[in-house]
Amino acid sequence: MSARINPSILSADFVNLQADLERIASADLVHVDVMDNHFVPNLTFGPQMVGRIQDVSPVPLDVHLMISDVDRWAPGYAELGAYSVTFHAEATNDPVALARRLRSIGARAGIAVKPGTPIEPYLELLPEFDQVLVMTVEPGFGGQSFMPETMPKLQALSAEVARTGLDVWLQVDGGISADTIGIAAAAGADTFVAGSAVYSGSDPASNIALLRAAAEASTHTH
Repeated sequence: MSARINPSILSADFVNLQADLERIASADLVHVDVMDNHFVPNLTFGPQMVGRIQDVSPVPLDVHLMISDVDRWAPGYAELGAYSVTFHAEATNDPVALARRLRSIGARAGIAVKPGTPIEPYLELLPEFDQVLVMTVEPGFGGQSFMPETMPKLQALSAEVARTGLDVWLQVDGGISADTIGIAAAAGADTFVAGSAVYSGSDPASNIALLRAAAEASTHTH
């Protein structure tokens, strides 16, 4: 397995965003956190900004919607051309209907769970999704510490994916660094969101390579 590294542009320089996107051209996707100051206590960008990021990004967009009323708003992000659109289980009234709508527009459909949300109700729905995002911090702000107590959810997902043979990406987001990425990879994650671990220092490309190597080393030992 090749580990996918999706840098979070929450850690980029918003004034020089196009340049900071070019600096992560070696990434698999770019993780775009959309927050509405309602579902989470932070405000980032909306459709207009995401549309412009889509125009200039050298890699496809992995849009993570931390917003309320996601059944109404999520399809618009798929229509912008995002490669993947992930919505929160806690914000949707009908996760299966929404995932099918996103797929019908042409995006990959992802579902995200907060640290306190159990994964068991969603295991039987896995065929409806292309990605499951296990939050390894409380969503809302970058720079938080990784929560190892979320790893059993990844292990349960990984076991179900292995049992069914489904092609579902298992993503983690929050506190991912060279120190923690191996823990998540060993638990079954294959897609990793990293913000400060990519953008800290002068060379995001080498940080991406380091993270990828650390994740793959842990995967191969298990």
